[in-house]
Amino acid sequence: MEPLPSRAAAVRSAPDPRRWWLLTIVALAELMIVLDIYIVNIAMPSAQEALAITDANRHWVVTAYGIAFGGLLLLGGRIGDYWGRKRTFVTALVGFGAASALGGAAATQELLFAARALQGAFAALMAPAILSLLTVSFTDPRERAKAFGVWGAVAGSGSAVGLLLGGLFTEYASWRWTLLVNVPIALALAAAGWAYVRESRAEGDTRYDLAGAVTSTAGVTALVYGFTRAEGDGWGAAATIGLLAGGVALIALFLAIEWRSSHPLLPLRVLAGRTRGGSFAANALFAAALMSYGVFLVYYLQGSRGYSALESGLAILPLAVAAIVAVSAGTRLLRSIGPRGVTASGFAIGAAGLGLLATIGPQTSYAAVVMPGLVLLGIGAGFAFPVIANTALVGVAPHDAGAASGMVNVSQQIGGALSLALLNTIAASVAEGRVERDGAGALAEGLLDGYGLALGIAGALMLVGAGGGGLTIPRGPTRYARRRCPPAAAAHRSTSGFAVADGEAPLRR
Repeated sequence: MEPLPSRAAAVRSAPDPRRWWLLTIVALAELMIVLDIYIVNIAMPSAQEALAITDANRHWVVTAYGIAFGGLLLLGGRIGDYWGRKRTFVTALVGFGAASALGGAAATQELLFAARALQGAFAALMAPAILSLLTVSFTDPRERAKAFGVWGAVAGSGSAVGLLLGGLFTEYASWRWTLLVNVPIALALAAAGWAYVRESRAEGDTRYDLAGAVTSTAGVTALVYGFTRAEGDGWGAAATIGLLAGGVALIALFLAIEWRSSHPLLPLRVLAGRTRGGSFAANALFAAALMSYGVFLVYYLQGSRGYSALESGLAILPLAVAAIVAVSAGTRLLRSIGPRGVTASGFAIGAAGLGLLATIGPQTSYAAVVMPGLVLLGIGAGFAFPVIANTALVGVAPHDAGAASGMVNVSQQIGGALSLALLNTIAASVAEGRVERDGAGALAEGLLDGYGLALGIAGALMLVGAGGGGLTIPRGPTRYARRRCPPAAAAHRSTSGFAVADGEAPLRR
């Protein structure tokens, strides 16, 4: 028989009366992170011209952010667990705003690259804290599904909104505003977070695993940078092979350290179980497939069809609208077909959208092909993203919420970086092959062939995710939701609104 929770434990685990304000604040913070990844992409040509950035160095505007973000996510999650999730969240917002101001005012390319790296570092603190706060604040299954639905709508549609805002600022203001716009938003959210977010932190052993922090950060950084180098240098280049091999070796060393550590940075119990492992894999696959549209469709609209930055942003906006609508519908469907059905449906619908986009050509109708493809992709994102993030945290004790949340974001970063490197290589190879066969005049057709093939492969990844989700994601609502038990016990037993998979026990310390 389980002991009754103490009065202090009951108070800590009672529902946060300000949790819906918290949801609003962290959702806007998540939107800022996602926007920043895409909004700068649209403005990059203008920034390159203004700061005389060479073609060889321009990728650092994106790469500096991605490396810092991906490499520091696991450490950022643990800092939130130990230092306090509210404190980490607010500090990250202030730091992100300061880094954005530095980038917006940059007079040299080196200062812009440094500012982007700082943005990535503070985003790596913020992103796990956002999911951790949702995990520990929403323990009721229905409320939790709604909260993760809002997060999923933002994560799935933020890319489209970022491309639109990037076009607006670039066309009517200055590329600098794609960075400066973060400053007032970050400071306002920091003030609201300090006022409305309740502090939470891990109890018990809170020592940092320094060896794990160093090896995980170096390993993930090497992998992300290696995938980035593969885009330009090729997969057979010595630098690419060295970075990828070094990254794999460091990750293997990290796992060995975590296996033996008494206070691991990433407890291996977080990775255990069919549901959690499958959810991390599904998250990586969905991010890998979704990332492709934000690159190849923009190339197509602006390069092949002559759209301006603003026009391409407006053209992609239906995806954001569809994702927001789909989140509400997906939340209702959870009650009837369960997480497994919603996830598999989201992947399948997203695959259909990418399959339609893969048919693009020089005279493709926007209304008949591009817009329906984007709508289907948005519906898929609205269905799948919230459920994947939620099930990835199933059974995770509050002590490990930050570590598990960091893994959710790491899986997205690794999946997205790998897919972009791989699909860019494939698309470029198709275009080069067309030119070799038909001459330089066939470059435009070769590019279109490459974009279409890349989008088609992304759709195939979605189909793989649909099958994997059907095997790993749980079927129905958690059994704990049907049991009457003290709030503290319920929060310890399950921090998810979904079932523990058959034969899978909740995580323990």
